[in-house]
Amino acid sequence: MALTRRALGGLSLGGGAALTLAACGGNEDEGGSGKTELVWAISSAWTSWNENTQAGNNSYGHQAMYPMAAGTGDFDPDGNFIYDDAIFAAAPELVSEAPMTIKYVLNENAQWSDGNPVRLEDFIFQWYSMSGNPAHANQEKALPASIDWGSNIASITQEADGSIIVTYVDGYIDPEWLFSSTIYLPSHVAEANGFADWQTDPEVMGDAIQYFETTAPTADGAGIIGTGPYQVVDAKLGEYVVYEPNPNYQGSVKPSIQKLTLRVIEGTEAIVTEMRQGTIDGAWPSEFSEEENAKLAENPDLEMHTFAGAVWLHIDSNCQNEFLSDVELRKAVFTAINVQDICDKNYPETGVKQKLSHFFQEGSPYFVDHIGPTGQGSGDIAAAAQILTAAGYTGAAEGETLTTPDGRAVTFRMRYADTNPVRKLAAELTQASLAQIGITLELVAIPDGELGNVLAQTDFDLVIFGWIGSAAFTVQPSQYFESTSGSNYGKYSNPDADAAIALVRSTYDIDEAADYTNAVDAIVAPDAYTLPILDEPQVFYFNPAVLEGPTVNPASQAGPLFNIREWKLK
Repeated sequence: MALTRRALGGLSLGGGAALTLAACGGNEDEGGSGKTELVWAISSAWTSWNENTQAGNNSYGHQAMYPMAAGTGDFDPDGNFIYDDAIFAAAPELVSEAPMTIKYVLNENAQWSDGNPVRLEDFIFQWYSMSGNPAHANQEKALPASIDWGSNIASITQEADGSIIVTYVDGYIDPEWLFSSTIYLPSHVAEANGFADWQTDPEVMGDAIQYFETTAPTADGAGIIGTGPYQVVDAKLGEYVVYEPNPNYQGSVKPSIQKLTLRVIEGTEAIVTEMRQGTIDGAWPSEFSEEENAKLAENPDLEMHTFAGAVWLHIDSNCQNEFLSDVELRKAVFTAINVQDICDKNYPETGVKQKLSHFFQEGSPYFVDHIGPTGQGSGDIAAAAQILTAAGYTGAAEGETLTTPDGRAVTFRMRYADTNPVRKLAAELTQASLAQIGITLELVAIPDGELGNVLAQTDFDLVIFGWIGSAAFTVQPSQYFESTSGSNYGKYSNPDADAAIALVRSTYDIDEAADYTNAVDAIVAPDAYTLPILDEPQVFYFNPAVLEGPTVNPASQAGPLFNIREWKLK
């Protein structure tokens, strides 16, 4: 088998999106605004410095740490994957299909921001972090967000010419091998901070992973350092990160902003207020507020970009809850929720529609409506009551308290972000919908910065939050729904789904992988574990008199920050 043309079409090598955004280049000019520091707002806190872990698998932390860009590359606005030339001298090569073997050619000067070279051990450290193998790391300490990549590696070696060879276990195939995240954490920093035996002692490796989770990155080599255009000079977990240019950066597009501060400002209202006051220069709010957008638009000196984003909002069930462990109850709950009403009340002017697939947006050639036929999200109270009555519940059709077949009153909690008005309103509307089938739903807010912990601890019965999609889709079925996934926060388990998920990455053909992905959706959708709500409209703001460079990119999990090495002050 071979990669399809579609799979190969977007591959290129460059510094960020330099190849597609050449107009943003030439960043050696002196600024004309008088500004010497750029301040960009992150819209919520984060609870871990290590994105590999369940607690660190967080959009806000990803944004905050993105300027040091310790990673393989990213997608440009057209969905093309841009390999970071600070690390790689060439695009990776599939040198064998059985077993799958990938060759990575390093930039001969590839180095971390402290000047230490990128080395074989850095690739192995990432593998051990994400393998899920207790022989590599104590898994109670490692708590990887996903083990799909790491658990399928057989070996990582280095050839005489310096290239890195990643060999996978027999039979493993990944149609999106081009996008694998092969390097992230600096192994030499682990060794310098007391974890020299990480390769041979799984307890030490687990401790090293936790060290990177809790230790703030600094320029002197503590915590995570990167290979990207900026290096951290000051940081406080969940509050701010201050950067300056990385003097050891090896990428082809050099950064020019001498001081870059990313700091948390909770809520779009507060972000818009600070934008209008000139205390921040830009932001990518986590919630799209038509009211706040209108306020910002009143100032002709500020720039606003709206777009259909990759963040999709959903409601998840705790499948181990004493009530929601019953799939028939989950079906009724999801049927009673009126998703289009949630869309309309949150975005009356934007025309947002109910999301009908767990994996693809409606504009995708792979989109299939798997939600509509189930009736989930329809708000059909009569249909929901009928499901419950058929399952032996009482009270739903009579407008009374819903009671289980063994006589227990049904009640549970729903969690939502405390300062996110969209999610709060969605929770309130869900509460009203479930009251119509006799369910008392208690709403419990998630404090700012605590979403990762709430999810990791399954501290919810229902929860509403957002996943950030990507131009790469084949890992998502495993991440969301596989019974052993660390990101399957609601503990959903279906052997048929696990078997279907295993097929998604059994081919090198992207189109075939999409068919398998839709087959997974056909299984999981009727199980009413995750109810898609909407693809969130996105917006970002910046002051064009101060800053040049931010642009729309729905394909990157970093959003407008994806080309931050090209930004410059005016």
